[in-house]
Amino acid sequence: MIITVKHALEVEKSEAHGGAGSRRLYIDDRESPSKRVQGMTHGWMPIGGMYDWHDHQDIEEIMYVIKGNGEVSDEEGTYTYQEGSVCVFPANTKHKITNTSDDVNEFIFVRIYV
Repeated sequence: MIITVKHALEVEKSEAHGGAGSRRLYIDDRESPSKRVQGMTHGWMPIGGMYDWHDHQDIEEIMYVIKGNGEVSDEEGTYTYQEGSVCVFPANTKHKITNTSDDVNEFIFVRIYV
């Protein structure tokens, strides 16, 4: 089989960002035929949760917001996101993500080696 097929519920949910949320790691760099994709995750952040300041060395991260709203911050400022937002974090850019809503936030993250 050349195409990889998984069902999301077959992927075990695990802790993310030191317990700041949870995630399902759908694809990692061992499964990417191009070796350019570092990972694809489905993430959940609890009410008041935060993925504190971090960066991804030589990896660009794209975040699609499925549910909720909050803020993303970089060294130049803070920006709001809402359901349907797409946020792009350039490689090596320190950033944090904060849930400012009264509901669990839900995201899809795709990380690409640059």
